[in-house]
Amino acid sequence: MKIKLKHCLWLFLLFVQIAAAQESISGKVTDKKGLPIPGANIVVQGKNISAQTDFDGLFKIAAKKGEILVVSYVSYKTVEVPASNNVTIQLDEVQNELETVVVVGYGTQSKRNLTDNIARVTAKDIQQIPVSNVQNALVGKLAGVQITQTNGKVDGGINIRVRGAASISAGTQPLYVLDGIPLINDDESSNGAPTNPLLTLSTNEIESIDVLKDASSAAIYGARGANGVVLITTKKGREGKGTFTVNLSQGVSEATHKRKWLNAKQYVELLQEAGRNVNDLESVEDELEYLSQGTDWRNGAVDTNWQDIALKTGYTTDADFSASGGDEKTKYFFSGAYNNTTGIVDSNTLERFTARTNVSHKVTDRLTLGMNLGFSRSLIHRVQDDNSFSSPLQSVAQAPISPARLEDGSANPNTEYSNYLLAKDNTFWKTIMRRLTGKLFAEFRILSSLKFNSDFSYDLLSQTEDYWQGKNAPFMATDGAVFATSVNTENYVSSNYFTFDKTFAEKHTFNVVAGMEFNKYNRRYQDVNSIYFSSDDFQTVDGGAEVNEGHGSETDYAFVSQFGRLNYSFQNKYLLKASIRRDGSSRFGKNERFGVFPAFSAGWVISQEEFLKDSKAISNLKIKGSWGKLGNAEIGNFASRQLYRPNPYNLKSGLTFDQPGNDDLTWEKSAQTDFGFEIGFIDRFSIEADYYQKDTDGLLFEVPLPISSGAASINKNIGKIRSNGFELTINTKNIDTENFKWNTSFNLTTNESKVKSLPNDNRDIIVGYNINRVGENISSFYLVEYAGVDPDNGDALFYKNTKKADGTLDRTTTRNYSEAERIIAGNPFPTLMSGLTNTILYKGFDFTFTFQGEWGASIYNSAGIYQSTAADYFDNQTADQLNRWQNPGDITDVPQARFGGSNGTQDSSRYLDKADFVRLRNLTLGYTLPKDVLKDLGMSSLRIYFTAVNLLTFTNYEGNDPEARRDDSGIGEDFYSAPPARTTAIGVNFNF
Repeated sequence: MKIKLKHCLWLFLLFVQIAAAQESISGKVTDKKGLPIPGANIVVQGKNISAQTDFDGLFKIAAKKGEILVVSYVSYKTVEVPASNNVTIQLDEVQNELETVVVVGYGTQSKRNLTDNIARVTAKDIQQIPVSNVQNALVGKLAGVQITQTNGKVDGGINIRVRGAASISAGTQPLYVLDGIPLINDDESSNGAPTNPLLTLSTNEIESIDVLKDASSAAIYGARGANGVVLITTKKGREGKGTFTVNLSQGVSEATHKRKWLNAKQYVELLQEAGRNVNDLESVEDELEYLSQGTDWRNGAVDTNWQDIALKTGYTTDADFSASGGDEKTKYFFSGAYNNTTGIVDSNTLERFTARTNVSHKVTDRLTLGMNLGFSRSLIHRVQDDNSFSSPLQSVAQAPISPARLEDGSANPNTEYSNYLLAKDNTFWKTIMRRLTGKLFAEFRILSSLKFNSDFSYDLLSQTEDYWQGKNAPFMATDGAVFATSVNTENYVSSNYFTFDKTFAEKHTFNVVAGMEFNKYNRRYQDVNSIYFSSDDFQTVDGGAEVNEGHGSETDYAFVSQFGRLNYSFQNKYLLKASIRRDGSSRFGKNERFGVFPAFSAGWVISQEEFLKDSKAISNLKIKGSWGKLGNAEIGNFASRQLYRPNPYNLKSGLTFDQPGNDDLTWEKSAQTDFGFEIGFIDRFSIEADYYQKDTDGLLFEVPLPISSGAASINKNIGKIRSNGFELTINTKNIDTENFKWNTSFNLTTNESKVKSLPNDNRDIIVGYNINRVGENISSFYLVEYAGVDPDNGDALFYKNTKKADGTLDRTTTRNYSEAERIIAGNPFPTLMSGLTNTILYKGFDFTFTFQGEWGASIYNSAGIYQSTAADYFDNQTADQLNRWQNPGDITDVPQARFGGSNGTQDSSRYLDKADFVRLRNLTLGYTLPKDVLKDLGMSSLRIYFTAVNLLTFTNYEGNDPEARRDDSGIGEDFYSAPPARTTAIGVNFNF
């Protein structure tokens, strides 16, 4: 008993001695503004002792006074400070891209430990750029992401291709996710020209945009990730003093480029020559007399520039505000924005209001509740689609000798084609998009390393369109008409998932996410048409005498999903990631309703190895690779179903067989591989390079059926395509001093998207000017090859390109178009893209500019057969037609002018042009006033700035603009398409 008592006493004294030696040090970690940083790591240097700060930035750690504490937190510089009681440690935010936190879907991750390929922009990259849609602000800033606005209309659709095409017949647009809410991105336009549903977002509410490009990052979204995923994160409140920000700007816009057209004198001379060349001068001059409406057309009494009437000076007004702040319990962010854009296309305007509130509240130490709520209303006055005679841009076909308006100011009704000014004066097309997005979320921390999230998200897109035509509208035969549509689309998502995040033995770091999700979508559409109006003062459906037509439909689909992801890091050197998602959808055949989408990735941070850890030259070196499978569910709601459609006869109801079912129909599947490396030098220079290959299998096609089956075709998963290329991103800190900073970011992307197999024994699929052929680029241009002009007689020539007996092509020329065969003549998609951004800060001045370039694409001008034909008809001609052949021996590409002679007017490579360009995409110059000047005004900062979009364009493209495309159909096609706007604006930003 004495021995035991002796031992106990000895152990007690030893414990007291150890406790005395291990003093408990307390302190606080804050940022430079004094705001607490929760979750910061504190480690006693050289010992296996660590701690983390709580919600208030406070910590306690067993350490002696004078021992070195190593304090670190993501996106802040790591500091080493001597331990002392009640110490306050300030961390400085760093611009080091390795410390950037990126959104990865159901969580976040630091770029340092990232094995995926994710491109990111933040608020500072896109704010105050004078564009009406979010996507346009991203152009040139993301490797592997091509963003193209259809044309220069304010409501123009947006095409985004992430790492090339992943489909031919299914959807090609990425999945957009706003704060965890999958956004509705349906084009609900009724007039043939697409609208952009994401017009409803404002850049002032966005904190960051992360684009998931490879399969490893996007696989967590499974069946909807094949075209990439765009994660949009809105701004949140932070603990500390409340802030209030106001931004105001005013801009002016004009077309980036206008084509040169014939004036009245040139037009008359060319038409007369074309008439003489076919011995029909008299009928030509008779028509010129009619077109001139009694004016002296021989002496140019009227010289109407129809292009200047169609393309106007535009104006842009932006005003937005935000308020944010919070305390240890509650954080808030409120914002509102107003945009009023008068487009460069006559009668095309946009007015948008947006509002957002994001609030979170810490109910207990374990439970946090929150809500994100956004609303927008966009009013768009639209014009007809490009293929309509009453579209403003088609007015360039009118004769310059025709007056646009008569002496009384009314639109001239007697022009060669319908005068679009009649539509301007007597019609309107009004579209209103209302959007409500909301999210309720709860986060319950079960353990310090384990939490549970439950989110309910909702997206409602409500759109109405009203098309009114008065009695004097073009082609009006019913004394006025009104067409009205209404569509309500809603999408709600319930997500529940666990997150486990813990480091064991300071070496093994695990992050595990596991959960399930249910997604339900519903769309209800109605339209009605009313005719015979007693007066143009009545402009709604009930003003007509007869409601002669109406339609209505309702559709929905659902997804149910389970997902999981594991990230593992050993000593921050060896990185592994695995994810899996199982999706089921009502869209697919009952035998193939569920799919599993796995992904794996790994990385080795070589710079953390002992032989490089202390290197002063190499600050980061990482190699990485990934593989995964994704799906494309955008095949329509009923592609797998056997369908019948109403077929009433003699006022009796009836049904007609419409589509055979396919119980095995499922999503298109895309397997993607990625290899790359990252290297950084002295925290000033970094390179990220990747090679990717994306193989899509099971393409959706309509496969012909025997006539005896009762149906023409059936939907099947047949066909393969492959996209591959390289991506390179270089970031440099050229100068980094207290008063002068200069940073550069450069990205370069190559891409080829080729067809690997097709249905019906790899038979070519030809649609219009495009072809899909095995071994060739997707949707290649398929045209007869133009061979120029015969110098002896002015005939247009074409290469025969018929196959000889030995298999080679006959390259002789012919004037007979029907003797020539079509060939693959070009690619509608670029094969090389690049972006260069420079940011310069000098004292109070900031200067940023971005160049964007694309190479390898071609554009087919399908309007060329009317407007560049040396007066084959009465359409006005492009100025290059003055170079037509006139005398034997003339060397030119423009055939002899022959009115009605069809001399080279057929579809051919004559109207195909390279669309390579380099563009100064945006430029901003700002000045922030010194703080001592603002001291008495109660402001924390005041900045004035000048900003511009599409300021300069360098290209040899002969059309309106290398980014202008036909808005109603056609891949890579221009058809009287409006060029983008060049906008310059000045603004002021206040912070209180």
